[in-house]
Amino acid sequence: MVDTLPTTDQDAFLTMKKTASRNRWVISWQAIFSGLMFLYMYLPIFVLGFYSFNESAYSSSWQGFSLKWYSTLFQDERVFTALQKSLTVAVVAVGISAVIGTMMAVGLAKYRFPGRTLFVGVSYLPLIVPDIAIAVATLVFLAVIGLPLSLWTIIAAHVVFCLAYVAIVVSSRLASLDPNLEEAALDLGATPVQAFIRVLLPELAPAILAGCLLSFVLSMDDFLISSFTAGTGSTTLPMEIFSRIRTGVKPDINALSVLLILVSGIIACVAEYLRYQGEKRRLR
Repeated sequence: MVDTLPTTDQDAFLTMKKTASRNRWVISWQAIFSGLMFLYMYLPIFVLGFYSFNESAYSSSWQGFSLKWYSTLFQDERVFTALQKSLTVAVVAVGISAVIGTMMAVGLAKYRFPGRTLFVGVSYLPLIVPDIAIAVATLVFLAVIGLPLSLWTIIAAHVVFCLAYVAIVVSSRLASLDPNLEEAALDLGATPVQAFIRVLLPELAPAILAGCLLSFVLSMDDFLISSFTAGTGSTTLPMEIFSRIRTGVKPDINALSVLLILVSGIIACVAEYLRYQGEKRRLR
């Protein structure tokens, strides 16, 4: 004797089966769409990496696998000089931005004063103002005060946007902290400086470091602002790359771009790991 389902149960079973089949198609289309988007974003990087191993001096034809362009790159003094200048600009600008940006974020979170809302909006303007506007404004300002262009003017210009990125990352971390932590430390006899260093700063450290890493990558990558504010002999790495690709992209530039992408990816992974560890610590 074969068991049969009641009509209502059969209808429910068929409905569930159709829904499951429909959901399976939806997931499949979502996967296809996601795959196409990833292909669109990362295919140029794969092509770049592929042709960085090309034996030919031209990217239009493949003549065999070779590492000679990486060897040529590591022997190029101009590239290493430009890299040194970019690292100097990024490290100094990020260091200044870390101190000022953290102080600004803490001050805006803890204190209330007239015009605070306006000040917050103005502080984050570099995040939305086009780079060309910042570059032109900085160049005009430097011309008005009569300051000659040099590596230090690039650093000053980079502090403008690095500061905003550090401040917004630290502010988001401050918003999730318990405001009673610092007050509890003060009640236990700590001075305001001790409460900040021993209680608040360790909680903010992952956010500060994540903001610094983000700002470092943006500073290393910047071309537009640097080109407007650089003096003679202050060529950064993006400026050096641009000066070379005007006559065509050579495989050594492909190799350099691949290395920069790898370093940027590592820094992004470290920043994400620090953010994840900070979230885990906050949820304990």
